[in-house]
Amino acid sequence: MLRVAVVGSGPSGVFTAQALVQQETVPGVTVDVLDRLPCPYGLVRYGVAPDHEKIKSLQNTLRTSLEHPGITFLGNVPVGQGPGEVPPERLRELYHAVVYCVGAASARRLGIPGEDLPGSFSATDFVAWYSAHPDSPPGGFTLPARSAVVIGVGNVAVDVARVLARGADELAPTDVPHTALSALADSRVTDIHMVGRRGPAQAKFTTKELRELGSLRGASALVRAEEAALDPAWQDASALPGIVRRNVEVLRGWAREPAPERGRRIHVRFFLRPVALLGDEAVRAVRFERTVPDESGGVRGTGEFEEIEAQLVLRSVGYRGVPIAGLPFDEASGTVPHAAGRVLRDGAPSPGEYVAGWIKRGPTGVIGTNRPCAKETVQSLLADAGPLLARHPADDPRAALRAAGADPVEWPGWLGIEAAETELGRSLGRRTVKIPDWEGLLVAAGRGRG
Repeated sequence: MLRVAVVGSGPSGVFTAQALVQQETVPGVTVDVLDRLPCPYGLVRYGVAPDHEKIKSLQNTLRTSLEHPGITFLGNVPVGQGPGEVPPERLRELYHAVVYCVGAASARRLGIPGEDLPGSFSATDFVAWYSAHPDSPPGGFTLPARSAVVIGVGNVAVDVARVLARGADELAPTDVPHTALSALADSRVTDIHMVGRRGPAQAKFTTKELRELGSLRGASALVRAEEAALDPAWQDASALPGIVRRNVEVLRGWAREPAPERGRRIHVRFFLRPVALLGDEAVRAVRFERTVPDESGGVRGTGEFEEIEAQLVLRSVGYRGVPIAGLPFDEASGTVPHAAGRVLRDGAPSPGEYVAGWIKRGPTGVIGTNRPCAKETVQSLLADAGPLLARHPADDPRAALRAAGADPVEWPGWLGIEAAETELGRSLGRRTVKIPDWEGLLVAAGRGRG
């Protein structure tokens, strides 16, 4: 029987586990899905905005896979070389194979002066806060700012801009944690500037996400036609790929017919490159350099500058993989070196070690992109099954994990967390409300003290 550990229970990890137990090449494969959090689903639980219930419903699909008899969920099992963590070399002793599906957990930096001023945050931090990630600081965010700047024009940037613009009454029916809902209810933000260094045709958001900004009850989406017109595609979008053409058409409509005043304003800005965050004790503005398209499809600076007032800056310029102590890591790409999913150590495949998802290919694609990525890795693993089965791992890897100091939260513990979140919502006069802290999650899972 081939025993495999999958590290990470987000889409890439679950798709990997699913592909392993559904294949017929090697019968009798069993999979333990490990996660350092006591909760499964990864970014579907902790990265999808609370008002995107259709995308969040993907949890039901992942749930079906994790309830497969050949798959066991083991949360609260951190992997690494630190205190209380299970080293990768130990996992190699406990299982025939280990597949790392740990995503890209950190945010890319701008690398400009003032980036670390109080009031400047990565969008990842903001998403973690309103998603109730237990690593988010207990104090979270207060929102006394009048003007917020979101640097970036991808789907995450759209998400954080939309959450800032929504009224608390719109978010109350979601699972947003109560502390975040209270802070958003007290928010004084009136202007949200979402800024890209290039033009509409290079923006990374999807049309569905973009249109949502124009349909909010309490906010108006505004576009400066003179900025967007710098994009050569602005005048004739007919030859553009479908999603790009639709984005341009939506933005052209907003520029042509400005939305009526609805309270908050979302300013979608283009051709502005951040060069500094300004302020002494806290951020007060962002300085941008105006850009124009160059001959190679990028942009170049013009030497003209603009300052946008901001007491809150959310930097949304992409994710980056985080090294796992004990695994090789390519700093340039933020990924684990691999060949078709096989981890490479000093250029050669490392027996029994594999990767899938963003830690394999970088933070690209949508949730569904993880499925073919996982299948490629699984095909490599199954091709190696003969040599892997010749190894003799621990008879009971779960008992060995406990003996090593881990305290796994298994599926019944996760069901306890779900029940506690339903009860919390009921007590607050809402629907399900997420538990935002480690202690609360572990108590609900039957660990720690209630």
